[in-house]
Parts: sequence; structure tokens; C-alpha cells
Amino acid sequence: MLSNSNDNLSDNIESYETAFNGLLNEDGFSLLQAEKTERLKPLLQQLHQHHLSHCLQYQNIFSSYDIGPFSLSGELQHYPYLAVRLFKYLSLSSVSDEVVFKTLYSSGTTSQTPAKVILDRDTAVRQSKVLVKILQGFIGKSRLPMLIIDSPDVVNGRETYSARGAGIQGLSLFGRDHTYALDNQMQLNMPVIEAFCEKYRNKPVLLFGFTFMVWKYFIQALKSKNLSFDLPDGILIHSGGWKKLEAEKVSNHSFKQTVAETLNLSRVHNFYGMAEQVGSIFVECEAGHLHTPVFADLLIRDPFTLEPLTLHQKGLIQVISTLPTSYPGHSILTEDLGVVLGVDDCACGRKGKYFSVEGRLPKTEMRGCSDTAQ
Repeated sequence: MLSNSNDNLSDNIESYETAFNGLLNEDGFSLLQAEKTERLKPLLQQLHQHHLSHCLQYQNIFSSYDIGPFSLSGELQHYPYLAVRLFKYLSLSSVSDEVVFKTLYSSGTTSQTPAKVILDRDTAVRQSKVLVKILQGFIGKSRLPMLIIDSPDVVNGRETYSARGAGIQGLSLFGRDHTYALDNQMQLNMPVIEAFCEKYRNKPVLLFGFTFMVWKYFIQALKSKNLSFDLPDGILIHSGGWKKLEAEKVSNHSFKQTVAETLNLSRVHNFYGMAEQVGSIFVECEAGHLHTPVFADLLIRDPFTLEPLTLHQKGLIQVISTLPTSYPGHSILTEDLGVVLGVDDCACGRKGKYFSVEGRLPKTEMRGCSDTAQ
């Protein structure tokens, strides 16, 4: 039976917060995989019990399963998960309506059902803290002048947000003098871009946009006008929309190469993430690998049997996060295919698992923060 408490968290709030804050005190990629796993287990057990007590749909899904303390405290491969598609059809919430801070919707075409994610202030604050911790390991602690490769129209919701809007809002924490490169018709705002590039010539700057938006509306638009800019100390962070680029035969390598030719910058970091687990992002390192931070993990499962796979075997990605308490998004089986490439031994020096994303299951809906721009 669901708890009648109006608390945002379940009764084990203190132990959860203590364990989570302990992870916040660590460097984002400092823990060896074995140690990280041991520290994630109690957090995941507390989250599972919390959502069982506070989310009726979650309780209904798992009430007939024998998920006891043994499987929760054992290997991560035994940990329960939800299919990502459930967020399109159910309003999965573990908080009362009066404490809902924002409702996040994934982007999609008019023929798709968007995923719906319920955030309270505690979860939103936790996500922001983790995002800062993760990205500081790639772009440093200083707030840089920021060129946002999107239209200002995308950030316009108070109670609701698209995934694109939420992504921009989250990454804006790392910038100052926020400048939008596109106008409301998704056209290059050349006076604004030129002024930004002139003002910060030969200075560190941060560029952020969703992958397909950066490629189509910025890089390709500049190339069509035979324009280029000189941002040698720039850092580009981007994510999402790879399916459309792959259809156009644009690889990660060619994307970086064209960005370098057009903007004269070499520091480009892709990251893997999703609306259903905002805050738990997996950033591409200098060696070209996506990394799991101390707050999150991932497993690869066989698409047919759902059995866990080992290193170098391609399968469905299961993402695990210690962040969401307002909705049961702590363990999600995605429709993305990936491969764990190694553990604790990436050339970049970061610890934990590192992996690659290899596309999506056939005949699944195209989704992602930047797959559509109306």
C-alpha cells in the first residue's frame, strides 16, 4: 500500500542523502568500478523502496516480482528496471502534485508521444549539482562566455520544458554572456555571432547545442555561406540527433573535422543522455570514449533474452542513476544499442566503465533532444 506521507523522499531520507552527498564529495570519475558499485548498491536499494512506497504504477509493476534484499544488494545486473517507453504512456510520479516543480517533455515529431518526466525541486537541484560535477572535469570551473546553438524561443516554459530547453538551461550554468546563435526562425543571427566571436577572439569560450542542430543550422549554414570563425580556445559540447546525421553519412570523426575547419576549434565533447534521466550524462573523453561518472552506471543486455552481456558485446543499454527521487527513473532499459569497451583503464585516466553507443533498435521511434526542429 502506498505511503500517505507527503514527504518528497521515503523514510530513509537521511541515509540516502548521506550516501549521495558522499558521492558528491568525490571527483566525478575518480572511483574504481568495484568501489563505485559497492557505493551505488545501498542508494539503489533505497530508491527502489522509496518508489515502491510513493509511486502506484511502479508498485503495480513490481508487486508480482520477488525482488528482495538479496537481489537488491547483489550484483547490479540483478537490479530491476523500467522500459524507457513507459514514460511515454504513464505519468510516473513519486511526489504529490503540490510539490511538482517542473514537468519535462522529451522532444519528438508530431507523430510521436513525448516522454513525461516529473521533477520536484530536490531532484532538480540534485541534477544541477551532478551536472556541474561531471562537466567541470571536461571544461573547468570557470564560467566561460557561451554561444548557444539554438533559438531563444526554446527556453520559454515555466512549469513545462522540452528536453532541448532543459538541456540548454542546465548547460547555461557553465556559461556567462549567454548568446543565441539562431533567431526564432532557426536562421543564423549573423550580427550576434560576429559580435560574439569578435569580442572573445583568442579567448576561451563555450559552445553548446544539440548535435543535429549544430550540424544543420550552424555548421552547414556557415559552410553554405562560405563563412568560418576563429575560436582556437573554444570548447563545443553537444548531444543527441545522431540518427539523422548517420542517415546523411556524417560520422563522429567527420563531424569533428568539419567543426574544426569551420570554427578552428579542436575540443569537441559529445555526451549521451536522455530526458528520462536528466543530469546523469555520459561525456565523451579526449580518447573518444563515453564515460560513466560516480553517480551513475550502465549495463548492456541481450536484446532477445535481456541477459547481461560482457565487455565488447553489443546489446541494449540499461542506464542507472542515483539522482531521481520525484519519479522512478533510477534504472531504465533504453532502446539504444551500445558496447562496454573497458573498465578503469581508459587512456584519458578516468575510472569506471567506458563505452560507445552503436545506434538504436530497428523499428523504434526516432527520439532525442535535437531530432526535431519545427
